[in-house]
Amino acid sequence: MAIYFYSNSNKFFEFSNFSQYGFNLKNKFWATVEHYFQAQKFSGLPQEEVIRTAATPKQAKELGRTRSLPLRADWEIVKDDIMREAVLAKFRAHEDLKELLLSTGHDKLIENAPKDYYWGCGQNGNGKNKLGKILMDTRDILM
Repeated sequence: MAIYFYSNSNKFFEFSNFSQYGFNLKNKFWATVEHYFQAQKFSGLPQEEVIRTAATPKQAKELGRTRSLPLRADWEIVKDDIMREAVLAKFRAHEDLKELLLSTGHDKLIENAPKDYYWGCGQNGNGKNKLGKILMDTRDILM
């Protein structure tokens, strides 16, 4: 069976990077995975803290998408590992969330993001679903 998640109106929205499950990483508190992920594009620069303290995950995403500042040179190489690190930290920090993830058993997890063909499945379902795969890997680690 496949479990689709994305919008806050759907079951399993908790799996989304926008869900409000904070965690500690790099000796700082991050309100959401989205905050952490976007901030790491500018690791060690003042913009990292601006994004970390953004009021919402949507604002963090917008700040992270700015191209007025250069992304870290290795971003394309490290972005998947950064996502893995944040997702694992989120699920380790919240027992209820961990139990929800484990309750999915061996079901395929799919981020139903119609405009995202990298992290999600895209509009026609042929996206890479990297976030879903990272969640399934996280589930395996937590088992």
